[in-house]
Amino acid sequence: MIEASLRARGPYSLRLSTRHGSDATRVAARGVLRAVYEVGGRLAIAEARQLANGVVVVRAPSEEAVERVRFTLGLDDDHSEFVQRFARDPFLGATVRRLKGLRPLRCATVTQALLRALCGQLITARRAREIERRVVRASTPSLDGLHAAPTPAVMGRFSPAELRALGLGGPRASALVRLCRSLDLERLREVSTDAAAARLVREARIGPWSVGVVCLEGLGRYERGLVGDLGLIKLLARMRGRRVEGWETAELLEPYGEWAGLASVYMLAGLGQGTIDVPGRLAA
Repeated sequence: MIEASLRARGPYSLRLSTRHGSDATRVAARGVLRAVYEVGGRLAIAEARQLANGVVVVRAPSEEAVERVRFTLGLDDDHSEFVQRFARDPFLGATVRRLKGLRPLRCATVTQALLRALCGQLITARRAREIERRVVRASTPSLDGLHAAPTPAVMGRFSPAELRALGLGGPRASALVRLCRSLDLERLREVSTDAAAARLVREARIGPWSVGVVCLEGLGRYERGLVGDLGLIKLLARMRGRRVEGWETAELLEPYGEWAGLASVYMLAGLGQGTIDVPGRLAA
């Protein structure tokens, strides 16, 4: 067993970043993340915790497993520029100052992020997570109660009908199977964000919100915002005092440019914290 002491680049809070982070592949509780990874054809359990001095201590059976944890936590993806640029933003500033160590927790595979995006379409977050857990548990082996993240090969063996039986709606099930059979999703981490997004949106069921989920949680990229997220729709509707369409939420994210994805995460977190102010420029 290896014990590695890692330090994040820029501000980082493991407790903030792993809150609500449990799924079929990992458990986050009391500031500790415990996750399973498939390494060299075998399953390996890794644990991460953060010391008072900011160091993240990872215990894992191999160096490769340590590196998987490093990616999952986003330790190397410094967002100091985001904090510096938007700490005084009239809309997002209070949230950035309070939660500056927050980074989105990533899935072990791009395939799992795509599954999450498809499960999350048009249904409640709780129901989406239930369906995702059910699909992952039905598709991959487990170790100590945690299941490996799915891969294209694993998901491609399912028929749309089998996924529908697990709760994933028909068109979304078909989209997942088509993409897993026709595309090496894991290699999207090797191409630019724009190229990955362009490939994904060729599938009719993949829109801006789903691309945002895959980019944030699968590729580990901050550029693509969660356009059309239900939380952002509700926020914008409150600002404008009327019903809004999902595409209109792009206006909320436009000021944040290449940080639109991370801004999405902070907006949604700020809604829960009560730190989001309604700016006059958007209230209409």
